[in-house]
Amino acid sequence: MSRRIPRLFAATLAVAALALGACAEKTSDTPAAGGSSGAAAAAFPVTVGDLTLEKRPEKIVSLSASATEMLYAIGAGPQVTAVDDNSNYPPDAPKTDLSGFSPNAEAIAGRSPDLVVLSDDRNKIVEQLGTLKIPVYITPAATTLDDSYRQLTELGALTGHPAEAADVTKRMKDDIAKLVAGLPQRTEKLTYYHELGPELYTATSKTFIGSLYAMAGLENIADPADADGKNGGYPQLSQEVIVKADPDFVFLADTKCCQQSAETVKGRAGWAGITAVKNNQVVGLDDDIASRWGPRVVDLLRAIIDAVAKAPA
Repeated sequence: MSRRIPRLFAATLAVAALALGACAEKTSDTPAAGGSSGAAAAAFPVTVGDLTLEKRPEKIVSLSASATEMLYAIGAGPQVTAVDDNSNYPPDAPKTDLSGFSPNAEAIAGRSPDLVVLSDDRNKIVEQLGTLKIPVYITPAATTLDDSYRQLTELGALTGHPAEAADVTKRMKDDIAKLVAGLPQRTEKLTYYHELGPELYTATSKTFIGSLYAMAGLENIADPADADGKNGGYPQLSQEVIVKADPDFVFLADTKCCQQSAETVKGRAGWAGITAVKNNQVVGLDDDIASRWGPRVVDLLRAIIDAVAKAPA
């Protein structure tokens, strides 16, 4: 996965606002079966924002890994005919060499799509596809869970799967509520550092990923580093700052792209003495799950909360 802070929530985060020079647990949301084409046809035409579809799309091109996961989760997978080179979940998604970071209108049009789903408008691709009369729906990087729920709902409407989308969002909300309700009560908050790459870029509490840690009752050591917001919530810390902050947890979102682990962290200069290392609370995450805002955010929150629950009271 390209570590452009991981396509994570800012243009696609701003996903990839800071181009990091570096070098995604099993989902509880099984993709739903395809819905009835007859029932779907009755729901059209449908309008979401400025986009109106006269009939159910049957040749969807997704150039966003998060959107691809959403489409399959709501049962629209059979309608997806091509996905970008970073859409690796579910494994049977029709992966191609199309790029979401450098979209090419001619290459996209060559797939004869009746709907294109993007995470943002790079290379003025929306205008180019509009000229070709190709409908486009944009799923910007989420900043809150409500953004994820809204995108699922809108994709459900656009693809003829509103009921399935409603089921997915309800399941997500119920699962998250149960996870948070099961958190152990503590007199003081535990602290954490979330690593996007070994260059020590991280995410503050103002980001989507940071909001999940806040739900788990954790305090972010990176917040002071971007108090003015000039780094968009994704500052780069120094080893000295991290060691001095002495976080109770280190969460690694660079286990795949950069092969980081508890051992590599322990081997860094000065890190062997921090609480997270001493207490074996360096937690490896799935890079992909940790950089997307689809249904698998439940798996990410579960991984975080499971780690917190094991920490000494």
